[in-house]
Amino acid sequence: MMTSHAIKSYHTLLTNSLAEDAAEKLIEGTKRHRLQFGKQPVCSVLRPVLISAEQYDYIKRESTFVLSAIRKLGKAMMSDAKLRSMLDLSPKEEQIITIDPGYGAPDPNGRLDALFDTRGDFNLVQFHAECPAGLPYGDLLCEIFVKMKILREFSRKFHIRGIEIRPRILEILTRSYRQSNPLALREQMRIAIVDWKEKLANSEYEIWREYFESHGYPTIIADPDELEYRGGWLRAGDFEISIVYKRMVTGELLARCGLNHPLVRAASERTVCVVNSFRSQLLAKKALFALLDDPAYDDLFSVDEVGAICRHIPWTRLLREGFTSYRGRRIDLLDFVSTHQNILALKPNGDYGGHGVTRGWDCNAEEWQTALKKALSDSYVVQERIEVLQQSFPTLQNGEIKYEDRSVDFDPYTWYGEGVEGAGIRLSGSGGWTTPMLIIE
Repeated sequence: MMTSHAIKSYHTLLTNSLAEDAAEKLIEGTKRHRLQFGKQPVCSVLRPVLISAEQYDYIKRESTFVLSAIRKLGKAMMSDAKLRSMLDLSPKEEQIITIDPGYGAPDPNGRLDALFDTRGDFNLVQFHAECPAGLPYGDLLCEIFVKMKILREFSRKFHIRGIEIRPRILEILTRSYRQSNPLALREQMRIAIVDWKEKLANSEYEIWREYFESHGYPTIIADPDELEYRGGWLRAGDFEISIVYKRMVTGELLARCGLNHPLVRAASERTVCVVNSFRSQLLAKKALFALLDDPAYDDLFSVDEVGAICRHIPWTRLLREGFTSYRGRRIDLLDFVSTHQNILALKPNGDYGGHGVTRGWDCNAEEWQTALKKALSDSYVVQERIEVLQQSFPTLQNGEIKYEDRSVDFDPYTWYGEGVEGAGIRLSGSGGWTTPMLIIE
């Protein structure tokens, strides 16, 4: 799927003064915009991900079919307790998804996590239905890269463009607020960015606060423990909150604070708008992809949606005793998982960020059997391995440029369950983990 000719041209240009200028501008821009996660810069490579307009439109179209299927499945699960039971929701999760957010889709902003494979196509491995992280980094990195002399030289031959994400986030917050609050047109939106204190050092939240305030919306960054509900307002100190840009995961909020937390009570009484809604927890489980991929549920979807699922979602099943299908044949699932570790990964249903994942090809037989036994005592899915494409990236290491092979997560952003636009980039390997995306027209 990658534009190899453009990449080769870019690497050819990245020498001498152009390379020095690129490194200087990346270092200076990183400091100026505070593009760090903890003490680590978010970007350490000197090339954006380059993708042709044709490739981008293909990913966008196919991902939109999958997103449409996710929305249909979500609606079916809300009305069908038996189908919903396949997600292994806890009693608290079952209760919190009953809170009506007052606006349309439960997931105003989401992220489909995709990997490019060695066949030249892309595979969707999971859906982040709760507000995904890192969205403003791509915008700011684009601003840095387009000021580099190498991009000016490169653009003499290739016409390039980026997709700005920050205005879209502000638009979904405004849209959600207006739909949920009939008085919204007469009231000023007052935003709270809410996440756990240990994550608030993340520079992303300051970037968002500055952006929202530059557009006239008072904004505060708060830990859930700082919130209180009194006088009909959700508050952080003296700050009265009308909308919460919820950055912590619902499952963690329930585990730490339970259903009586001020944010949950305010949301249930519709005195505050929460984006993404607690109902998005329904779509955040990895078991969602097991249901999408299982032919038993094909009747829920259109022909185009089934086709996109078959092309882009790897074989995924809930891990439990019984029989299922694999490439058209009937299998005993546990026997198959036990004996095919080299092509399978075990993933916890409710976790995120790669926590608890066991890749069969990275462990020995004893470790796999131990992981399988543990997974059977909890809620897990099993997913087929993807042969991931590696790309070479010029990487800054101690002031020098070295080329490293990295896999690329190309993660399309979803908007209100209706469409796909833009993408986040995550790179494997050490050092900075992202870079901007630029589309070649």
